Amino acid sequence: MNKKLNHGIALCFMLLQIASSQTKTGTTVGQFLLIEPSAKISAMGNAGVTQYDEVMASYYNPAALGHMKTSGAQFTHNTWFADIALDHFSAALRVTDLSSLSLSISSLNSGDIAVRTVDQPLGTGEQYTVSDYSIGIGYGQKITDRFSAGIQISYIQEAIWHSNMSVFAFNFGTLYQITDDGLQLGASLSNFGMRGRYNGRDLRIRYDFDPTRNGDNSSLPGELITDEFSLPVVFRVGFGLPVKFNESNEFHFAVDAFHPSDNSESISFGGEYKYLDAFAFRAGYQHLFQTDSEVGLTLGGGIIWDIANYILHVDYAWAEHQRLGDTQRMTIGMQF
Repeated sequence: MNKKLNHGIALCFMLLQIASSQTKTGTTVGQFLLIEPSAKISAMGNAGVTQYDEVMASYYNPAALGHMKTSGAQFTHNTWFADIALDHFSAALRVTDLSSLSLSISSLNSGDIAVRTVDQPLGTGEQYTVSDYSIGIGYGQKITDRFSAGIQISYIQEAIWHSNMSVFAFNFGTLYQITDDGLQLGASLSNFGMRGRYNGRDLRIRYDFDPTRNGDNSSLPGELITDEFSLPVVFRVGFGLPVKFNESNEFHFAVDAFHPSDNSESISFGGEYKYLDAFAFRAGYQHLFQTDSEVGLTLGGGIIWDIANYILHVDYAWAEHQRLGDTQRMTIGMQF
């Protein structure tokens, strides 16, 4: 027990040492990639780099695919701010006893937004939408009885009215079981890839090459060239510890440290209490120490049914977002 406690204390100090930096909010594209899909892990403060007992754990760390003991599928509906909705689907197929393949699809849609101009601030009568989606294929392999690694490649597209941007990105991760009683150490790098640039007919303009000259063509066709922007790269490292009190009661604690490319470092942590492998109650706190953080407390729960070797589960998560309003997630899934 003392050895386990020492491991935990050492890891906590390591995580705390990286929890201070300058924020770079607004310097990357593809922000929808940062909206975590799993209601279960979201309710635990989004501390998911060591989780591996559900399909959506591969979003946080592709190495989870190597530790999975079953195949499965999950779907999440996330009610975001200002009537924005994010839907996420993940499926994993256990190829061998030591490896799994995954498919993930994520889609964000703003709904119809009125086009407004300076001359017509109440709207021109036109509507536009913002829609983002990503499609990813992942693979995880258990290399030893305690260590696994994984990778995912994703195609990502963002569209605003008639303009869009497309890029490819990679996720990498490792997961290691430190002790016999289940203390896990995980690390992952997400959204590492190409820089993206918007293009489309919204960027076409009429241009007057020399406004001081009369008689020339003052309406030349032209096109604006936008800058290239990178995706929001996130490095996660953390540990998780399951504690089984008896056959009916179990508790799982997890803590993650975040090093993002477009924000300051932070720490998230949470826990799950499970009763009879049928009911789960969860709570956590996200992005402690983050500069100008707008998030905080998370709560949620879940119900699990075991029906003829099929495990069905429904999970719910509520997350505090101070000025923007709270968010809610609902995940349904099946393991087989």
